Amino acid sequence: MPPISRRSFLLAGAGALGAAALSCGRGSSAYALDRALTLGAGRAVSSAGTTLEQAASPAGASGYRRLTAGPGYPLTVREDLATGKTGRDDRRTAKASIVQFTDLHVVDAQSPMRFEYLHQVAGSAFRPHEALGTQGAAQLVKRVNDIKKGPFSGRPFDCVVSTGDNTDNHEDVELEWFLSVMSGGKIVPNTGDLTRWEGAQTTGDTLYYNPEHSVQDMYKKVGFPSLPGYFKRATAAHTSVGLATPWYSVFGNHDDSIQGTLPPNFLGMDAIYTGDCKFTGFTNDAANKALVDGLRKGGLQTADGGASASPWKVTPDVRRRPFSPKEYIERHRREAYTGPGPFGHGFDAEAAATGRGYYSFRIAPGVTGIAMDSTNRAGFTDGSIGDEQWHWLKSTLRAGSSTYWDWGFKHTHAVTDEYFVLFSHHTSDSMGNLLLDPGKLELRHAGFELLRMLHDFPNVLAWVNGHTHVNAITPQGHDDPRRAFWEINTASHTDFPQHARIIDVCDNVDGTVSMFTTLIESAAPYEASYTSGTQASLASLYRELSFNDIHYDAAREGHAVDHNTELLLVNPHA
Repeated sequence: MPPISRRSFLLAGAGALGAAALSCGRGSSAYALDRALTLGAGRAVSSAGTTLEQAASPAGASGYRRLTAGPGYPLTVREDLATGKTGRDDRRTAKASIVQFTDLHVVDAQSPMRFEYLHQVAGSAFRPHEALGTQGAAQLVKRVNDIKKGPFSGRPFDCVVSTGDNTDNHEDVELEWFLSVMSGGKIVPNTGDLTRWEGAQTTGDTLYYNPEHSVQDMYKKVGFPSLPGYFKRATAAHTSVGLATPWYSVFGNHDDSIQGTLPPNFLGMDAIYTGDCKFTGFTNDAANKALVDGLRKGGLQTADGGASASPWKVTPDVRRRPFSPKEYIERHRREAYTGPGPFGHGFDAEAAATGRGYYSFRIAPGVTGIAMDSTNRAGFTDGSIGDEQWHWLKSTLRAGSSTYWDWGFKHTHAVTDEYFVLFSHHTSDSMGNLLLDPGKLELRHAGFELLRMLHDFPNVLAWVNGHTHVNAITPQGHDDPRRAFWEINTASHTDFPQHARIIDVCDNVDGTVSMFTTLIESAAPYEASYTSGTQASLASLYRELSFNDIHYDAAREGHAVDHNTELLLVNPHA
């Protein structure tokens, strides 16, 4: 069926779910591969544990496939914005080493506030591997701890930044699991009745993957395995060792809204989170057809007289309560989740009091990070930034820039120049949601405006983001090459290829800067026993099922120019 936006499908689903509640009480880089010089990984200090060494590859040509260790991704030199000079490997000086996590989507898969029944319209509504998210995330943490330092800089990691959608549905319990994954702790990935699974995958409904049920559902028909005892293993307690590196947190739309789309308490839906009624569609085929038609048109319409299906009752759980932005920040400031620090993971006392979701932080000497909050409290998938944040951002960049442009005029002042690396959830082209924040009536700024502003500050090296679940690296050029920078977008850790990214910032001491981007996978083996309940085995299955998901989109992996790269820039300080 024709594709529709996530916003459209969730709006339509919301109309249906609201009625049921009453009855229940970017693509990859456009730059051609022939413009990139592809080299081996020999230039790295160490490639161990990274996709320079090996990457997940399917064993077999078609059908349901297990994964195996395939060849690593090559290093691709990108000279779109500056030309590399010979001998720079012998001269380069490490300035910073950063790890980006994004779109972990730690999910309470048994929550009544889900839209799984719409996954044929939008695949993100249900993922066959979603019960194993905490195991997958914990093994990603282990991988970072094992690698320890930047593969090209050789510098111990300065920080990890998780660029939003850390939770899937902004529930308290999802946030608890995410914080435990990052800072270390015991996780029991179960809600409701702790003696049985109450999610969609034990219903026998052929619309979903039923790993323990004998029914031939739409997933088993394409080769998904039967897995007796799966949910007992999936919900068993396990422990994350926690990051050994200081980490920072960024807001994503899923950390703020119902299913990352609908404003909090839309149509009074917040009560559904902690209730016992789950909507699973209509009993009337015509009503279900009308719902799908409404989705295709991007509207809220549903058929009149479409009674909801027999109520699916779940065990209520107060831990499913949706958190507010202030509560999100407050949770990060609890001693139990400090881990390697910093305390609050970027959020200070003022942020806790006001709900302000943006801040700056020192990555390394001479390198400043800026965490933006691109979510819009009015809801919906796309983002923007408010006017107050806009002026704060400009002021922060000015304070660390000896030279900058404003309204076309060049300004200079006596300060020590910083390098800036910016982080947000949304990409420049997914920041078009200019609806007014109902809690703060201020002007909103779109992605194209932000691009224009960043070009005014030569010491901006990169804008790092997520949201699209796609690996894509885009040069943001300018007539003055000193004012160019790179936009680095990384795929999610819920949909295959389940990547995170290391960014090594190096001064080549020849008038150029190199940023080396290296993709990493979790520490889980590529194949494990289906009967094993270890964290590593379940994380392996998490990856395998995500690759075989009937909604898998190979475009998310990107191309060589979006993987392991050297991104060259003119050094603005030279």
